[in-house]
Amino acid sequence: MLMEFLLIGLVLGLSAGISPGPLLTLVIAETLRYGVRAGIRVAITPIITDLPIILLTLLILSRLADYEWLLGGISLVGGIVLLIMAFDCLRVEEEVPDRETTAANSLIKGILANLLNPHPYLFWFSIGAPLMTQALRQSTAALFSFILGFYLLLVGSKVILAVMVAKSAAFMSGRIYFYAMRLLGAMLGLLAVILFYDGLRLLGMIA
Repeated sequence: MLMEFLLIGLVLGLSAGISPGPLLTLVIAETLRYGVRAGIRVAITPIITDLPIILLTLLILSRLADYEWLLGGISLVGGIVLLIMAFDCLRVEEEVPDRETTAANSLIKGILANLLNPHPYLFWFSIGAPLMTQALRQSTAALFSFILGFYLLLVGSKVILAVMVAKSAAFMSGRIYFYAMRLLGAMLGLLAVILFYDGLRLLGMIA
């Protein structure tokens, strides 16, 4: 059973790690702008943010008859944060980026992007929490196997992406860098619109 839950964790972690979303886009943007260390800072944020998300899911959301209003509010705030990040990318000047500069706020950006995204809450409520409960019924080791497998590939895949982007970034300068950041800014803006839509839908304000 240990290998079974480890395998489940690996599959789910890889799927979540490479799925398009705010955190993946932010890993690329921060790596291009500030270098691989900034990208890795963003990549490891699920390790920091998911514990309160899991606790919130297990202790609060599962006891609420109607929890969609809470997810809707989180989604709307997340949309605002992503819009700010999108404008930050769009304001980049056409010049060679100074990747020796370390972005101290890259970790904070990643934490905000993950905490204010409703999808981690939905994942842990609908998939993660039931699997953790099932694993715990087997043994504590089964539970740790699932968690280890999940975060190994969730974070690991994003770290590998940051390293790959950093290597390709060495060839990017001037107009290429400028347009890459514009594209990433547009992607973050689109993700913000999606979060706004999800928030309004969860709040029952649109169909």
